[in-house]
Amino acid sequence: MNVKIYSRKAMEELLSKGLPENVAVISFYDPKSKRTPKDYSPIDYSGKCKRVFQIGVHDIDLDILADYGLTYNTYLPESDELAKFIYEAKNVGLDIICQCEYGQSRSAACAAAILEYFYQSGISVFADYRYYPNQMVFHKVFDSLEKFKIQQKSKENERESQALYEQHKEFMDMLKDE
Repeated sequence: MNVKIYSRKAMEELLSKGLPENVAVISFYDPKSKRTPKDYSPIDYSGKCKRVFQIGVHDIDLDILADYGLTYNTYLPESDELAKFIYEAKNVGLDIICQCEYGQSRSAACAAAILEYFYQSGISVFADYRYYPNQMVFHKVFDSLEKFKIQQKSKENERESQALYEQHKEFMDMLKDE
């Protein structure tokens, strides 16, 4: 799975030329606030990409969460759904494009989290002078990928336990019949 980072401008150019078919897009946009222009809107991917996960999230640091009425736990509440989206894209062999307004902070953090989680190479994004990964986005995405994996393993274990129980029950029923 290739993971790429795009700005809004670069993504709009790519969309005008045609997005590759084997791609899923994670698009971060600025949520409505007194700081966003009135005519601002997220990129419209309709009819251009089948797999898109759009997230309105402020590009802020831990220090000023309270100024936005947020806590670490309420920042990026979509991260668990995003982890599922990432796993689904990976499982069907799609590449992922992470896009945000300038292609430097939120998208870079998301890309770094994906690369670190699956390939232990997220440091490559942090080391690249073009990017300034948002630490909270990185940790929220990375932690949700970990959580998703644990939940999947738990479901697998439940299915295996249920199958063993059913086998045991059948065996005990056979012994009764003898």
